[in-house]
Amino acid sequence: MIFYKTDEEIELIRASCLLVSKTLGLVGEMIKPGITGKELDRAAESFIRDHKAVPGFKGYRGFPATLCISKNEQVVHGIPSDKPFKSGDIVSIDCGVFMDDYYGDAAYTFALGEVREEVMYLLKATKAALYKGIENAKIGSRLGDIGDAIQQYAERDHSYGVVRELVGHGIGRNLHEAPEVPNYGKRGKGHKLKDGLVIAIEPMINLGRKEVRQATDNWTIITIDKKPSAHYEHTVAVRKSGPDILSSHKFVEEAIKNNPEIQEISIKN
Repeated sequence: MIFYKTDEEIELIRASCLLVSKTLGLVGEMIKPGITGKELDRAAESFIRDHKAVPGFKGYRGFPATLCISKNEQVVHGIPSDKPFKSGDIVSIDCGVFMDDYYGDAAYTFALGEVREEVMYLLKATKAALYKGIENAKIGSRLGDIGDAIQQYAERDHSYGVVRELVGHGIGRNLHEAPEVPNYGKRGKGHKLKDGLVIAIEPMINLGRKEVRQATDNWTIITIDKKPSAHYEHTVAVRKSGPDILSSHKFVEEAIKNNPEIQEISIKN
């Protein structure tokens, strides 16, 4: 069942997404070669709880951490570790919070130190693909329009692999609600979008093949060919005025400008 949100509910989701966005900004201030995922995770959990909210991922279906931290060939659902990051790593940070009965969700992939040019292109294309999808999150469009926009940009225009096994999702009182929001599809197909639908759009794009596998920890998803993968996410409300992005990357981007250890991911929206 799809739950359409009222104006009041959308504002509560926006508040949760704002806290997610500020948490990602904190990560952007801290992340650098030499720091560990567990250090970032502890700081994020403290920050969220200090704001009278609860980490949305910790304990969800048994997940052990506040952040999903996925490095290089890890696509999503990586578990924070004690292994320090290195220059040249790309690191996807996915964060969720639960506050005032509603969830927020967003993700950003960071480029640490000297990252290869072809990998930087992947990050920029994946971030741009997110906004290509968001442009189609409007009344009267269909879910296939979102997926098609992302897929065509990533696969046709850039020859990257779009992950099929993992998709975006509805969000509200539950972290994952109907409908699923694939990053591939056919224009004009799928559920018709209506006012009040709130969805998380999150392209997961691989430098190489689209196929993935699950690691032995039963959480981390890895590219089958071990090539890097990028991941960006926003929570978006479908409104009469057009797509309303409830999360924000501005806190991350401001932090990156003041963090010499991280490269900016600049795109033209």
